[in-house]
Amino acid sequence: MTSNEEIVREAYRTAEGIGLDKEGFAALFTEDGTFNDMPNSVTVGRDDIPMALTGLTSAFPDIHREVLSMHSVGDDVVAVELLIQGTHLGAFPTPAGEIAPTGHRINVPTADFWYLRDGKIEAFKCYNSANVWFSQLGAAPDFEAAIESARTAEVGA
Repeated sequence: MTSNEEIVREAYRTAEGIGLDKEGFAALFTEDGTFNDMPNSVTVGRDDIPMALTGLTSAFPDIHREVLSMHSVGDDVVAVELLIQGTHLGAFPTPAGEIAPTGHRINVPTADFWYLRDGKIEAFKCYNSANVWFSQLGAAPDFEAAIESARTAEVGA
């Protein structure tokens, strides 16, 4: 019998930029399984998971997840500390538009939680440090604009 940690390691292997196996990744999920990008409040079901992987690998074709530690929690959860690494060689979509390729390397601290049921992934919740990610791309938050926007909102209220 395959352990939950082995299933998670297989998921990371199939999601590598070099050797990407979108369908193999999705096949590791239950029929009602979900991928949850927590910093961006995005949840996709099993059928849309391959498209989510394609979007990320188009921006970072050499994307790699460097696992720092992995721990089974009870019978159905695997917690992982990792770094998402890659080179920004394709357009990176944001709500305000795309960030053109910068050639910058990313090394983003991340915590992933994998919830498994009967040897399949029921939910994958990825908590990446989006602020670090954007900063490494040269797109740090514009705090001055946010403060000014808040001041304007206060005056208009």
